[in-house]
Amino acid sequence: MELIGPDDALYDVLRRPAQPQYRDIRPQVIARCSSTDDVIEALAYARSAGLPVAPRGGGHCFAGRSSTTGVQIDLSGLSAISVDSGVATIGAGARLTAVYQGLHEHGLTIPAGCGPTVGIAGLTLGGGLGLLGRKYGLTCDRLVAATVVLADGTVVACDASRNADLFWALRGAGGGQFGVVTSLVFAAVPSPAATRFRITWPRDRAAEVIDAWQAWAPDAPDDLTACLTVTGDRTEVFGATLAAFDPGPFVDGEVELRDDLSWPDLKRSLSEGDAEDRVVHSKSGFFRTPLPRSVVSELLGAGCDLNFTPMGGAYNRVPVDATAFAHRGERFLIEHAGPDRSAVRRSWAIAQPHGSGRVYPNFPDPELADWAAAYNGPNYARLADIKHQYDPSDVFNFPQALGGAR
Repeated sequence: MELIGPDDALYDVLRRPAQPQYRDIRPQVIARCSSTDDVIEALAYARSAGLPVAPRGGGHCFAGRSSTTGVQIDLSGLSAISVDSGVATIGAGARLTAVYQGLHEHGLTIPAGCGPTVGIAGLTLGGGLGLLGRKYGLTCDRLVAATVVLADGTVVACDASRNADLFWALRGAGGGQFGVVTSLVFAAVPSPAATRFRITWPRDRAAEVIDAWQAWAPDAPDDLTACLTVTGDRTEVFGATLAAFDPGPFVDGEVELRDDLSWPDLKRSLSEGDAEDRVVHSKSGFFRTPLPRSVVSELLGAGCDLNFTPMGGAYNRVPVDATAFAHRGERFLIEHAGPDRSAVRRSWAIAQPHGSGRVYPNFPDPELADWAAAYNGPNYARLADIKHQYDPSDVFNFPQALGGAR
């Protein structure tokens, strides 16, 4: 383990999370870890110094949970990727670009997100939506084992037969609540070639496109994932299909196709032009029924971007209590996002009365009133018991953490 203090040249590089609004949070020390033993040592240091801890893989948490004024446990050195007989072992510090490329060399991949610098651990622990999810499920649905360092330095291996309750909790409760995950093992899937599509309309077509999307995308074939975004100047349906492209009801927009992309190339193409330093406030909610046109019209006047993600498919074929991820009956997710916090709040308030009341754990929202029901639904009570078992002193605590609510 290497301890990095404020006077070290690497300090400002390592402490900066991906979300700019949290970049003024300065840890007392950064523990740079490259092994499970390093994490044990980092936690021992934090205990001896009486400092709070925050593990960091990618640093993309919308609620700033991967930043702290205490000990930031930097996991970027734990980024090894190995494959054996279709099973992928991935270090908790690996980022998605490296994951996709490393697995593709073996003809494999896992269903996961598009952000190239997003950390695999945080994504998995909160569920993990992605373009292959409607075919293969959440990222956490492919998780078959994990290694976790508990607050007292105990190392536990968990899977369906060892520490099975912890393994259940790691699959979708949200990251950083039970211990520091150092390694994840996945049942990988074939790395496909795919067609990327974008269909674009002017902003003034948004209401009719949203109507059509709500009726079509959640029930599309599993091989097709079609997301929808509405920004200040355009309406866009985009995504990937593993079969012949069928635009469904969208035949009158401006269509762009890129055929036979490898999976890493497709993922890279979807993040081209993303602005890394843009402050983005975010609120989200799941929906089980389509929004009425009157509500859609209100949303379009709220002043923020709208990002629609289809559920259905393999996401919804897993029982609610099979993993900690409780959102198995939803049709779609809406993220309200943008630099204007007031606009994001306004947009969310318009839509949320028509939603299920559930919120995606990987889009944490510090302003939620009943966060336990929103994130965890009927799985909350079991999760709180598991939290008390594995982190009885509530070391891994932050606003809306399971332990703080007991």
